[in-house]
Amino acid sequence: MSVVIPVYNPGKYIDPCIDSLLAQTLPAADFEVLFVDDGSTDDTPGRLDKLAEEHPHFRAIHIPNSGWPGKPRNIGVSEAKGEYVQFVDQDDHLASDALRRLYEMGHRNGSDIVIGKVASNFRGVPHGVFRTNREKCDLTNAPLYDSLTPHKMFRTEFLRENNIAYPEGKRRLEDQLYMMQSYFPAKVVSILGNYTCYYYSKRDDGQNAGSAKLVPSGYYGNLREVLQVVVDNTEPGEFRDRLLRRFYRVEMLGRLSEPGVLNFTPEYLEEMCDAIRPLADDFMNDAVHEGLGALTRLRSTLLRSDDREGLMRLARLASSIKGAARLEDFAWESDGRIALTLTGRLVHGENKEPLRLVRRDDRYFLHPGITEGLLPAGELLDVTDDMDGFKGELSLRNRETAVEWACPVDYTSEIAKLDGDTYEVVLRGRGHVTSEAVKGRGRVSRGFWDIWVPLRGLGLVRKARLGADRDPRVDAACLPAVLGSPARVVIPYFTDPHGNLTLDVAGRAKKLATYLADRPVRRMPGSRPELRLDVFTGPKSGSRAVELIVTAADGSVRTLPATLRPDHGRAHLAVPARVPDLPAGPARLSARLDGPKGPELPLCEVPVGAGGRIRLDHSDLAVVDAALVRVVTVQRRRATLRRVLRSAGGPIVRRLPSAARKRVRRLAARF
Repeated sequence: MSVVIPVYNPGKYIDPCIDSLLAQTLPAADFEVLFVDDGSTDDTPGRLDKLAEEHPHFRAIHIPNSGWPGKPRNIGVSEAKGEYVQFVDQDDHLASDALRRLYEMGHRNGSDIVIGKVASNFRGVPHGVFRTNREKCDLTNAPLYDSLTPHKMFRTEFLRENNIAYPEGKRRLEDQLYMMQSYFPAKVVSILGNYTCYYYSKRDDGQNAGSAKLVPSGYYGNLREVLQVVVDNTEPGEFRDRLLRRFYRVEMLGRLSEPGVLNFTPEYLEEMCDAIRPLADDFMNDAVHEGLGALTRLRSTLLRSDDREGLMRLARLASSIKGAARLEDFAWESDGRIALTLTGRLVHGENKEPLRLVRRDDRYFLHPGITEGLLPAGELLDVTDDMDGFKGELSLRNRETAVEWACPVDYTSEIAKLDGDTYEVVLRGRGHVTSEAVKGRGRVSRGFWDIWVPLRGLGLVRKARLGADRDPRVDAACLPAVLGSPARVVIPYFTDPHGNLTLDVAGRAKKLATYLADRPVRRMPGSRPELRLDVFTGPKSGSRAVELIVTAADGSVRTLPATLRPDHGRAHLAVPARVPDLPAGPARLSARLDGPKGPELPLCEVPVGAGGRIRLDHSDLAVVDAALVRVVTVQRRRATLRRVLRSAGGPIVRRLPSAARKRVRRLAARF
């Protein structure tokens, strides 16, 4: 494999890129890194040469400045020795296992292009493309046109055989042109959606690629080339219209949308409209227009009629439309997932009023008070055909790395009556989030994971945070948890001051003791002194080493090693029956659950008898519910019996003939 990186005066911003390439799990003998230096004027040339000397699989290629990454990428492809080429930008970086996973997927499928999941802390990411792994797909059956950046893996001979090359020199949308020229001849495209391969990183100097101000005439002149590629490679019909609609919605109408257009000067708005309208006239027919969502279709109508003030009024309206989500219920489930029940809706205005609809002769229209000034007097915006387009999603997003994972959720759409003849669309959903491994994806990384609810309707996408609006019973259900093996603390909490639901995974900042301070501690009856804490545990939760602290009546303190272990959905903490040299009298028990420097969690006061005997059964703690005690006792007896049978009967069973072993094991499983 060959990794091609165009480089120009990167300074410190290339460091994460270099570090990530040195950290790849793919053996160095199996890939090369081609830094194509585009005439850098800083210390980059010398630094790249030194890297190439130190690492035989690194190469530095120096060319006169061309001013844009197209020529360096073309040279990289021409020089590449690998079966595949992976493009990387100088200020981005790869996950450590990215090249190995991408290559293995491409090699087993004979892929022409392999697209790895990306994350970004500053630019939009087409999460729908990465919703699932796709071993083999193409432009006709997957939304590849939503991913038009070049940071992908291409089969080298595929690029050469099809004469796919970057236009050279300064220009815009060269990535989109390159990708559309690649997607059409590609017979097999693979998508690696269950591992985040590529990270776009925001530069603190604001100089990321594409950050320069858009010049409308040049930008839309270049877009015309991209649209022509679509037309040249398709026949008239639904497929062509779908592709063109993507560019119309994103690159054309999207540039005339909120919030950007609200900051345009009148002169710049004129430039934009003058550049966009000819493209709309030449490429976007009525079928493309009619397939848009209601408010985007209205924007298209205003553009077609050259109503530039109307475009600004619509942008002001659309900017006031937000997504709103209410958390109705929160519950830890026995498998370690969190079940969330929620409702979502679109609202608008400072008071977040429902986005009202009116009904006329079995048709639904946006309320005339909302569209006032956008339509001719007496005309209403018909949204009947958009009613099935209201959708919701659920996702976990890492606040620091911007990695995002879609979560399973099912919504039903309801047209709810408000008052008089007005209605709103309400989405009612039930979904699950988890920090633990799911099929095809490992455990989420340590950090803050925010819960988001993207809502779609009328051609808009609005993302809402979940939790600020919630049922009062939710707070009590948000137990901290110890999950997985090795065991990790997972703390669901509501942010301050906004009250949004976030998971702190593996102790990023929150402390288990803090979130247990007001929760009950109960005593397990029986001969073994044991406390049951209000900490959720799942079926695969491991034990966690903690410290038990005993403060005697004379003020002396004993710190004892202890274990927080899972038992029937909660964490149990064993208390020693005796502590040598502990003086008789009252003593205070507390625990340190968050490491040796963590805060103490007060547990209870207990009497201490002669010989340091701790009388937990004489404390004032409430006893665990009797029905639960019976269940736990039975499970423990069965576990003990299974251990005895394995220990005593295992050697005997292993000496039996195969058929007899199977019969014994079937009998044991039934028992």
